[in-house]
Amino acid sequence: MNTRSPLRQLRQLVTLTTLGVAALLMNGCATQTAANAPAITVAANSKLVIEDFMVPSGDAGINLYVRNKRLATTTSFNKDNVVLFVHGATYPSETGFDLRLDGLSWMDVLAQQGFDIYMVDIRGYGKSTRPAEMDQPAMQNKPIADTDTAARDYAAAADFVRKRRGVEKINVIGHSWGTAITALYTTRHADKVNRLVLYAPVWLRKSASLTDSGGQLGAYRTVTVEAAFKRKSTGVQPGRDPQPQAWFDAWAEATFASDPVGAQANPKYVRAPNGSVQDSRLFWSAGKPAFDPKLLTVPTLLILAEWDADTPPYMAETLFPLMTNSPNKKMVMLSDGTHGVMNEVKRFSLFNEVARFYQDGLLVQPK
Repeated sequence: MNTRSPLRQLRQLVTLTTLGVAALLMNGCATQTAANAPAITVAANSKLVIEDFMVPSGDAGINLYVRNKRLATTTSFNKDNVVLFVHGATYPSETGFDLRLDGLSWMDVLAQQGFDIYMVDIRGYGKSTRPAEMDQPAMQNKPIADTDTAARDYAAAADFVRKRRGVEKINVIGHSWGTAITALYTTRHADKVNRLVLYAPVWLRKSASLTDSGGQLGAYRTVTVEAAFKRKSTGVQPGRDPQPQAWFDAWAEATFASDPVGAQANPKYVRAPNGSVQDSRLFWSAGKPAFDPKLLTVPTLLILAEWDADTPPYMAETLFPLMTNSPNKKMVMLSDGTHGVMNEVKRFSLFNEVARFYQDGLLVQPK
């Protein structure tokens, strides 16, 4: 005998129907539901369409590198399935979001889930234009590519993506300094943002910055593999190893090949613009926010790992209650990870939480 009440049956029907609609929207023309969605596999990468672009920044001579990944079957685009990543203060987007470890990158995973995924390099990083100051000795020029400039670069890439896909809004995600970039962008262009993810969010600093070695700042700084390893290991619990050495080596090989000058040096290095470090001194370490959290008026996720020494948990914990106008805001703390958990063994905990947050926008609460 069926003992379920009619109201309970109706709620279950509404929930199942909603989940089916969500899967339909997330996968363009596909008709799959959560129950029969394909597993994320290395083999499915062969079904991805990958395109690279150089996008004008709006400043003469400065072009921005943008990469796009999607399934060939993802042919319908909307505010819920288009996403644009941006990197942090030191390394390019590619080796953070599109580094294939055990055959899969974060971009691969999201693309296989039906998202239309983009990433951008701010000027001075990765494959984007290196400003002329980076071809000169660092101390001959003032710091370049500050947060305001980076937010304008991000806006140029976002406008390119929106126009290309014919959508009014996109999903936004930034890592580390990229959270300041995307938060500032969102306060200026809330009408163009669907949902915002701040991964390892930066906020007012009570501890030393791991990207600032002190002293006078030039246009850029250089970072070696040795320095990168030391920074990565800061805050990790003794006897715990969140990232296999082979994964760090793969990241280092790709990252330190991304700088055409540093890749030829011995030891190798990457050049990173110092605008972010200057802003850390002017804003975060001086108790002055670079953006107003009350102006974040879109659903926002703060997410980080417990051993993050670059943007420690107190930053997210302080920022979260200040976002008084962000509807459906959410904060998630991941275990056993650092600032770079996206390239560590617990990375799928990050991937799953972010995908779930973006998909939440499609679900309707049963009444």
